[in-house]
Amino acid sequence: MALTNARIEHCMLDLLGHRAATASICPSDVARALVDEQADWRASMPAVRQVAAQLARKQIIVITQGEATLDPAAIDHGPIRLRRGPRFPGKVG
Repeated sequence: MALTNARIEHCMLDLLGHRAATASICPSDVARALVDEQADWRASMPAVRQVAAQLARKQIIVITQGEATLDPAAIDHGPIRLRRGPRFPGKVG
C-alpha cells in the first residue's frame, strides 16, 4: 500500500489518540507503523516530518524538542516529539 499523506496523518493521529493526553510519540513510531520492511522506515521519515509540520500549522499537534515547542518550519533535522495540540480531534477543553 502506498505511503500517502492521508495514511501518515491517520496513523499519527491514531497513535496519539491511544496514548495519554500528555504523552508524546516519536515520528519514527509513525514510520515504523506504516512500513513493512524494518530497514525501510528511515526513508519515510521526511514524509512523516512533512505531515507533522502540516498538522502543527493547523494546531492539531505540537512539535517539541526537549521542553521547547518548535516552529513547524524548523523541524528539518534533530530529535523531535509529537504531542496533541489544542485542535486535536476529540480533545476536551
